[in-house]
Amino acid sequence: MTHTMLKGSNVALQATAVRAVLRWAPSSDVPDVDASALLLGADGRVRSDEDFVFFNQPRHPSGKVWRLGKKRLAEGLTDTIQADLAGLDEAVSKILIVASAEDVPFEHVRALRISLYDVAREGDEPYAVFDVKPETGEETALICGELYRRKQGWKFRAVGEGYLNGLVGLATDFGISVDESDNKAEATAPTAPAAPTAPAPVPAQPVVPAPAPDPQPAAAQPQPQPAYGYPHQPPTAPPTPTPATQPAYGYPQPASPQPAYGYPQPAPVAQPVQPAPAPDPNFKLPPQGPQFIGR
Repeated sequence: MTHTMLKGSNVALQATAVRAVLRWAPSSDVPDVDASALLLGADGRVRSDEDFVFFNQPRHPSGKVWRLGKKRLAEGLTDTIQADLAGLDEAVSKILIVASAEDVPFEHVRALRISLYDVAREGDEPYAVFDVKPETGEETALICGELYRRKQGWKFRAVGEGYLNGLVGLATDFGISVDESDNKAEATAPTAPAAPTAPAPVPAQPVVPAPAPDPQPAAAQPQPQPAYGYPHQPPTAPPTPTPATQPAYGYPQPASPQPAYGYPQPAPVAQPVQPAPAPDPNFKLPPQGPQFIGR
C-alpha cells in the first residue's frame, strides 16, 4: 500500500533499508536536479563534513548511505539516495533528503516528487510518495523529506522547505564547512606582474679575417708636388742626363739661366761656333826669371 503524503505529515517505517527516489518531468527548459543527503546528530547538525553525501562525495565513510545516481525513465528523470537504516551509527538521528538545481529556481522544475521504497520488498510500488511544491518558486534547494529515529524504529516526514542560496546555503545551515575563500581570493587577487623577459640574444657577427699582408709590398713612390696655383701636369719620365761639356779653357762661358719658378722654360737656342782666332805672329813669351829655371 502506498502512502500519499502531505506537507508536514509522517509515516512509520517497517523497512530496515530504503531508497528515496527524486523524480521530475524532463523538458528543454528544466534544469538538472541533484539528490543529496545530510546525516544529522541529536543536535540537528552534522558531526563532520563526511556526513554530507552529494555528487562530489557520493558515499558516506560508513558505507550505510550512498548516492545511486541518475536514470531516465518513461515517466521522467530520477536521482536516488539509498540508506541502510539498521546499520547506521546510533549517533545519527536524522537523514535529510535534499534536491538542488544549481542556482536555478525550482519554479522551472515540474512534477517534482519523492518516492520512498522498501529495499526488501519486491515490486515497483513505493511505500510513500510526496509531491514537492516550493513555497515561492525562488528556492534553489529543497528539503524534500527526512528519515528520523522514533524510539526503536524510523519514520518518514514530508518536509518541502526551501533555501534561496542553494545547496551551499543549506549545507552551511546544518554545519558543513564550505570554504569559498579560495575562489574569492582567486577572483580578487591581483595579477602578479610578469617576470621580466630576458632580451633576445644578439646573433654574433661573423668575424671577417684580416687580409694577409703582401709578402712583397710595393715601394712607396714619392708624390710630385704640384706647382702652386697652376693645373697639375701628369708626371713625366725624368730626362736622360747628358754629360756636361767641358768649357774651352780661357774662354768665358755663358751663364746658365735660372728658370723662372712655376713657368715653362724655353728650349735653349744653339749658339754658332766661333772660329778660333789666328795666332799673333808678333807674340813673344815673356822673359823667364831664375824662379822659373829648374834646378
